[in-house]
Amino acid sequence: MVKSKGFDNRTRRLFRRRPREKGLKSLRYLLEPLEVGEKVDILLNSSIQKGRPHRRYNGKSGKIIAKQGQSYIISLKAGRKPKTIIARPEHLRISKMQV
Repeated sequence: MVKSKGFDNRTRRLFRRRPREKGLKSLRYLLEPLEVGEKVDILLNSSIQKGRPHRRYNGKSGKIIAKQGQSYIISLKAGRKPKTIIARPEHLRISKMQV
């Protein structure tokens, strides 16, 4: 039987949370306004599965190009190609490396 290659395959280490980080995040991430054109970091929150981009984009930075419902469309470069990703604000943080 072939082993499953699902969306969360081999993520035990990646999505592990430290003891003091367990549970839901504070409401700051919902109250923090994200604007179109702003630079954001993609940091996946394992306690919320909805609106989570693929694990290969964890730790990457991109630019918000549009808002789609509750989610944001982010443009970033992965390798040589530009990619567009849809993610919810729970998995985004305003980048501290503003240019």
